[in-house]
Amino acid sequence: MDSQKIEYARQAGLDPEKMPRHIGIIMDGNGRWAQDKGFPRVVGHKTGLETLKQIVKECNYLGVEIITVYAFSTENWKRPAEEVKFLMNLLIEYMRKELKELKDEQVKICVLGERENIPPAVQKEIDASVEETKNNMGLKFNIAFNYGGRAELLHAIRSIGSRIEKGELKAGDISEQMISDSVYTSGDADPDFIIRTSGELRLSNFLIWQSAYSELYFIDVYWPDFGIAEIRKAISSFGMRKRRFGGLNTK
Repeated sequence: MDSQKIEYARQAGLDPEKMPRHIGIIMDGNGRWAQDKGFPRVVGHKTGLETLKQIVKECNYLGVEIITVYAFSTENWKRPAEEVKFLMNLLIEYMRKELKELKDEQVKICVLGERENIPPAVQKEIDASVEETKNNMGLKFNIAFNYGGRAELLHAIRSIGSRIEKGELKAGDISEQMISDSVYTSGDADPDFIIRTSGELRLSNFLIWQSAYSELYFIDVYWPDFGIAEIRKAISSFGMRKRRFGGLNTK
């Protein structure tokens, strides 16, 4: 972590030595936030996008290496068609409006998930944003879009199975590392911290292979209200935890 980010973290009341490397975020509660205020659900999604902009910027300033946000799940296709269309267009809007600033801030955009069913216009915007930021050296910003943990594992298993069919591998060659190298987050550190907003207490098919030893943080705050103070509070909580990975804490 560079000195500027270390100083920023300290000014935020956080210990740079206890900063999570990779934060996964389940951005839940946009629709309920809007309904509680008497607005259409889409207003919650729009407001949630503003929250996302704040959190990405804050994590970058704090020296977090990777964030992975759950933007659209494989199950979200079950929502009303108008809401799905709005979410698709919202991603295009975000990419177009924020790309220059993200590029200037050295944020690297990656998109995780299945491309099937994603409209061509959305795919084009995704590809352009990934290409524009591929050489950036700051925060890696993974957007899980049309993503599901089980679908991801199925993708990995099929990829490995194809290599077995070609005679490149034997079943006994399969290892945990090989599976990690075959999921969408290949090359990334596993998330050491996963945050879910809205009060729900489950992972909902998010990073299920990668989260085996993640610290979990559930908060009864809807995503649109999860601002800078909340992300700092969450990271502070992470810094107080003792991670043993199945062993004993000898300190």
